[in-house]
Amino acid sequence: MLTIHPKDTVTSTLHSYLLSAVAPRPIALASTIDEEGRPNLSPFSFFNVFSANPPILIFSPARRVRDNTTKHTLENAKETKEVVINVVTYDIVQQTSLSSTEYDKGVNEFDKAGFTMIESEKVKPFRVKESPVQFECKILEIKQMGREGGAGNLIICEVVCMHVDEMVLDEEGKIDQLKLDLVARAGGSLYSRARESFFEIPKPIKNKGIGIDALPENVRNSVVLSGNDLGMLGNVEHLPEESDVNKFLQDNPQFMTSEINEKHKFAQDFLSRNDVESAWKVILGK
Repeated sequence: MLTIHPKDTVTSTLHSYLLSAVAPRPIALASTIDEEGRPNLSPFSFFNVFSANPPILIFSPARRVRDNTTKHTLENAKETKEVVINVVTYDIVQQTSLSSTEYDKGVNEFDKAGFTMIESEKVKPFRVKESPVQFECKILEIKQMGREGGAGNLIICEVVCMHVDEMVLDEEGKIDQLKLDLVARAGGSLYSRARESFFEIPKPIKNKGIGIDALPENVRNSVVLSGNDLGMLGNVEHLPEESDVNKFLQDNPQFMTSEINEKHKFAQDFLSRNDVESAWKVILGK
């Protein structure tokens, strides 16, 4: 295993490892203005939500690694203490990338990237019309992580107004992740389209799983079943009744086998289809 000690590693190299390993990351398309009222727009993938009450978002414009300079977004945030964070969807990802170009101060990235400026209700920076979710924020604090190239600046924002396009809502008025179609950043030039990689895992808080430690020894030590498979098997509250196991095997005799690896392969196939109950019935069958 490669071991990296940050203090002994060139910043650009460490930066590459961090961005590739901590991924995918959501993107904040941050809209700010300077003291003269000139708009600025730039994306940041050091970003996330950290509280719901109060609603807090944090993003971090890092000092440039190559020359230790700061970005206009950070300068504007210090001057005006306001920002609008717009989410980035697949439909606008190319324009978002274009807005990251390091134009001179005072150049309007809304114009350069072809985005439409619309006025906010509670803050002065403009919203991006093409973004389906927009957060108007007051900046509570800017926490400097360091003074050298690559050092982050945590901009802690309180959401004072949120706008959601009704086109991305479901019948219950909640955001539909598939309709929203967010994208995320990885290392290098790589992006990820969120809706193409969604999968569901039942939350353990809904039940108290028996745990992997409670699985039969031959299951825990299986050469077929993966850690993910064991996690699914351990996330059940109780095992199927013997009568249900027997009925299942009577109805599906093709899964009756005394060969452990073959039995586990059958179970793994059910797990790949999220059918944990049938997987357990195969495993428990005699």
